[in-house]
Amino acid sequence: MAGSNFVDYVKIFCRSGKGGKGSTHFHREKTIPKGGPDGGDGGRGGHVIMRANKDLWTLIHLKYARHCFAGHGEGGSKSRSFGKDGKDIIIEVPLGTVAYDGETGEFIAELPEHGQEFCLVKGGRGGLGNWHFRSSTNQTPHYAQPGEPMQERTVVLELKVLADVGLVGFPNAGKSTLLSVVSAAKPEIANYPFTTLVPNLGIVSYRDNKSFCIADIPGIIEGAHEGKGLGLRFLRHIERNAILLFMVPADADDIKKEYEILLNELAQYNPELLDKQRLLAVTKCDMLDEELTEALQKGIPEGIKTVFISSVANIGLTELKDMLWEELNKEENRVMTISHRPIDLRIIEKEEPEEEIDYEEIPEEEEEEENFKGIGWDEQ
Repeated sequence: MAGSNFVDYVKIFCRSGKGGKGSTHFHREKTIPKGGPDGGDGGRGGHVIMRANKDLWTLIHLKYARHCFAGHGEGGSKSRSFGKDGKDIIIEVPLGTVAYDGETGEFIAELPEHGQEFCLVKGGRGGLGNWHFRSSTNQTPHYAQPGEPMQERTVVLELKVLADVGLVGFPNAGKSTLLSVVSAAKPEIANYPFTTLVPNLGIVSYRDNKSFCIADIPGIIEGAHEGKGLGLRFLRHIERNAILLFMVPADADDIKKEYEILLNELAQYNPELLDKQRLLAVTKCDMLDEELTEALQKGIPEGIKTVFISSVANIGLTELKDMLWEELNKEENRVMTISHRPIDLRIIEKEEPEEEIDYEEIPEEEEEEENFKGIGWDEQ
């Protein structure tokens, strides 16, 4: 998951297909000069459908393909033949993708499971042929229904990383170092703030061939919920973690204060995050002796399980894995449902300026010339 290839926000323009028009054909044979109406129905317009795919990890495939146009339905024909349905457009997205309305910011749908589908824009229904309008008083209807028109919609897709454990902490708290030690992930590690610019995922091996997934979220600073640092851009990834592991370095001035700042940022962003199980790992403890460790324990927040670790010296990592596995197997921690609030489209940070979307319509099909008269759906 290279930094340049990680895209977790994209805005797309969707347009469904219009329905095909009904036919006004009349049956004619050598022996049956007046066979009556036999015009078939038009085909349905294509849908624009969003489908979850477990093999995808980013929305980069949609970054340069933001126009999704479904096919139009074909018109009906003689002998009550139905027109062909328009081709559906399937938009493959990673698990955990959330769709919002691009005009209002309202929540549309979320796809957390593989193969799950949601229709973003429905295609127009095909028009009824003149065969449907025959009656004892109108035996030769010279009209049929036109197909329903296409629908257009702008949709914002946001990816929220799915992981069992989310690492929460200030920049340089040791999150990436921990991930690199307990898993095969190779995040960038350096001695400066905001080394991690995109979320990184790692699979942690546990006893008896068991495993769980950890997400390394870019560092959070005070005021992140207001857009400072990388806050608004990556706080959403924490919403899909079952357990939150807060990480505070042992050389922090006040461990309890830093923990409370981090907790407040999550509460300001989404109060429901406070309902998730929280653990605390005090990092960079390789230089501590027993006396310093006892002194630090006095400043630990109350009511939260804490473990002292050092990723470099491999101290406390086994205890940390045991603690995480125990919490992950508790039934109350397995549920990761969370309600979605409307997003503010004005303050959402974009990776690059939105390209100008061309809404020019595809040329309309030519109407049949033989006495075609349309009757609308609301006139039935």
